[in-house]
Amino acid sequence: MSAPIFRDPIEDGAADPVVVRREGTDEWWMFYTNRRASASDPGHGWIHGSPIGVAMSLDHGASWHYRGTVAGLDAPGDEGLNTHWAPEVIHAEGQYHMFLSYITGVPTDWRGVPRTITHFTSPDLAHWTRVGPLRLSSPRVIDACVFKCPDGHWRLWYKDENAGSSTWSATSENLFDWQIEGRVLAGSPYGDPHEGPNVFALGGYYWLIVDEWHGQGVYRSDDCKLWTRQGIIGSDPGHDPMDLRFVRHADVVAFADHAVMFYFTHPLWNEHSQTEGPPDATARKTAIHQAVLTVTDGHLKFDRNVSAHAGLLR
Repeated sequence: MSAPIFRDPIEDGAADPVVVRREGTDEWWMFYTNRRASASDPGHGWIHGSPIGVAMSLDHGASWHYRGTVAGLDAPGDEGLNTHWAPEVIHAEGQYHMFLSYITGVPTDWRGVPRTITHFTSPDLAHWTRVGPLRLSSPRVIDACVFKCPDGHWRLWYKDENAGSSTWSATSENLFDWQIEGRVLAGSPYGDPHEGPNVFALGGYYWLIVDEWHGQGVYRSDDCKLWTRQGIIGSDPGHDPMDLRFVRHADVVAFADHAVMFYFTHPLWNEHSQTEGPPDATARKTAIHQAVLTVTDGHLKFDRNVSAHAGLLR
């Protein structure tokens, strides 16, 4: 119960998953940050220099198979190793769109380092064309989530690290031209800092979850604009010995009566006592898991104790 569904066979640092179906097929593709768990770089170098990994399922998520990393995502002129984080991938307007957190090079610290959310398009999920970076609220933004809202606009939520690690939003009518709306959820010092926003519809409501590093904060809305906090999920351990740690940076695929959350954990990191981050290559290793979400009486219910082979459909 709640055992990992996927681990990266090369770096063993799969994180920040996003799952999308390839249109017209039974293929489900998982894109993820491919952290370098065993890298010898000083400081925080191991979380940088990461490509985007890809896994595929041909049995509706019952099993996942590694298919390599995504090429062609570096900015023109950026030679050598660069950093790719937290892809958002959707199918809309006849093609696939990726909104990627991008950092030039391999910084050994994250403080003050510029980072952008960069837009790509693809006809097939395998080949990507660079559109370019978005102009948002600061030069240090990451963790895009894109969702079409009931007002007919596409809305982008993201983390602004220059604004106390808060969540901001921007809107677009075509996915190419974006207008900043403003701050959605406060970060430090006015609220709890967080990252990895994800928005989905389920049970007659819209839901926003954010990674608070001790579980996922949950917010509910009727319109994708005003959000009411409901609490936190994923802070309690699962039943499987490899799923005892906090639920981190998650993606949600929603169906008619349930949704499947894909999240990652550091199964071998004692995160309660080693609060400064994973201290060695073993603690840096990560695993992807899945959980089931349902809505009862207007409340989001979270069950992480599901079979690793349960797949997407019930």
